[in-house]
Amino acid sequence: MERKSKPNIALQTGLLTGLQETSVQVPGLLLKYMKPLKLSELEVVLILQIMAFKTAEQNDFPTPEQLLERMNAEPAEVMAALERLLKEGYVQIDERLDPVTDVQYEVYNMTPLWAKLATLRAEELAAEVEALERESQTAERGGGRRDIFSVFEQEFARPLTPMECETISMWLDKDRLPEELILAALKEAVFSGKVHFKYIDRILLEWSRNQVRTVEQAREYAQRFRGGR
Repeated sequence: MERKSKPNIALQTGLLTGLQETSVQVPGLLLKYMKPLKLSELEVVLILQIMAFKTAEQNDFPTPEQLLERMNAEPAEVMAALERLLKEGYVQIDERLDPVTDVQYEVYNMTPLWAKLATLRAEELAAEVEALERESQTAERGGGRRDIFSVFEQEFARPLTPMECETISMWLDKDRLPEELILAALKEAVFSGKVHFKYIDRILLEWSRNQVRTVEQAREYAQRFRGGR
């Protein structure tokens, strides 16, 4: 049985907070994880429609009739999909009280879905960090230079551009940075959810300014930085 990587609780909480505060990343994560969540295409579209009512029209509780008007499916199928989302705990209905009018009303609450997405994303990031940790340990034991380029290509899920290869070469040859320290910066970028070369370069520059020379020092610096936020 495959062992899932244990997600970082602070990271998982941060992801959940971000998903609750903005809908920018939600559609992408929802489409990415719809299969492990066992959501059908109809259910995903229905979720997106509920989101659209909330964000574009400030309507927190569209009626079944309003939802049906926008869905290209039979009414019975749409209502069955909505019932399943509620039954399986992806979406819940909350009762609220208007403090001005003292009138009770209902809203769709997406927090359970955001929590599931945050958990899946945190587990994925934890697995990536563990893989980078293994690569870093290999580099510390004297892995070849080609290894670091392969690690970056694996993490970026594509071949590196000539400019990106030149950037890594400059880190190694001009800046004289240890290979394992560069991989530690890549791991830190993955942990922060900002996997791009400018951010990695910024991490390495910050470490250099603070006399961080080893992977152990980088770990300690990262822990102090997160603890101070």
